[in-house]
Amino acid sequence: MRDLTYFLSDLHLGAGYIPDHRAHERRVVDFLRSIEPRAKRIYLLGDILDYWWEYRDVVPRGFVRFFGELARLADSGVEITWFKGNHDIWIFDYLPSEIGLEVHDGIMVRDIDGARFLLEHGDGVGRLPWSFRRLRGLFRCRVAQRLFAAIHPRWTVGFAHAWSSHSRKTGGYVPRQGVEESLVEYAEEYNREAVRTGAGKIDYFIFGHLHTLFEQQVSGGATVVVLGDWISRFSYAVWDGKSLKTEKYTG
Repeated sequence: MRDLTYFLSDLHLGAGYIPDHRAHERRVVDFLRSIEPRAKRIYLLGDILDYWWEYRDVVPRGFVRFFGELARLADSGVEITWFKGNHDIWIFDYLPSEIGLEVHDGIMVRDIDGARFLLEHGDGVGRLPWSFRRLRGLFRCRVAQRLFAAIHPRWTVGFAHAWSSHSRKTGGYVPRQGVEESLVEYAEEYNREAVRTGAGKIDYFIFGHLHTLFEQQVSGGATVVVLGDWISRFSYAVWDGKSLKTEKYTG
């Protein structure tokens, strides 16, 4: 019986700082196979790939087993939603059309089996430094995307992976102190406004991006969850229609 909804983020498949790409991908595929009997929906909350640039007529190298498993799940009736993160922003129409999944950018509010969820990668909410907001806007700029696409992949792929590795070593563009608290503040303010306008309160706010595993109940009864990552934690959340649990894959 397919009755469970899964949430995971920050797999960073293909990252240069992961020593064994094949083993990393295989572990993710093994997890997906393990949840198949009961998975009704899977939400991939961004940074699933460490880098992806979707060209019009060619497909970037790698991720064959992962993509194949997603396609198999989609063909079997599992609903898959992939949120764009700050590493895999440049997904356009190839993966949705070939695999049969939904791609989403930004905040999504969705009712799932009796509860209301707000989902987002996590790089677009809360207190964000000016430098990160500027870079985020640049990455989504159509003109900048066209200019980047004109550069040969022999230059762009290596540059992107080097940038990613450097960002990880230096802590990236996200402030580490108090960042979870800023998500809590965002959730509380969102629900206060929802009560004021009658829009409907959120039960669960779920984010990725921070690579931390975090769960906290906020005023009004909502819960904020940060999903961790699949670099060292191998963590995810699962909703059974009554409760949301964070777990770690040990397979």
